[in-house]
Amino acid sequence: MAGLYYEQLEVGLVIQHAIRRTLTEMDNVLFSALTHNPAALHLDEEYCRTQTEFGQRIVNSAFTLGLVVGVSVGDTTLGTTVGNLGFEEVRFPAPLFHGDTVRSETEVISRRESASRPNAGIVVFEHRGFNQSDVLVARIRRTALMLKRPVA
Repeated sequence: MAGLYYEQLEVGLVIQHAIRRTLTEMDNVLFSALTHNPAALHLDEEYCRTQTEFGQRIVNSAFTLGLVVGVSVGDTTLGTTVGNLGFEEVRFPAPLFHGDTVRSETEVISRRESASRPNAGIVVFEHRGFNQSDVLVARIRRTALMLKRPVA
């Protein structure tokens, strides 16, 4: 089991995830197409070059959210979560561009026993994504229902 059980998720624990990912044009265009997001900010290079402050297309923020949280799964919740209860405080303080490399870290913000499930607890994670220059590009708070260690 790669994920951590509720008892292992101590408040203040910070996990540096080993997986890094360089973002490609294909990632951005395919994700935008699959999610029916036609925003020129993601798809139209000429528009972005002449009409935006960025001068180039920016990576779809929903892809950024999925990537930053997704790379955490193997180290945190793989096989040990019942499910996500919600996402909140999703912030993107800086954009990502094609060719940027993203790394992520996760911090356990809080935890409490589940009132209705004796075999589980509720954990709040904060996932943070950084580009290759260590600029914070995403901060996401996620609440998950986590399994406790099985009783022997």
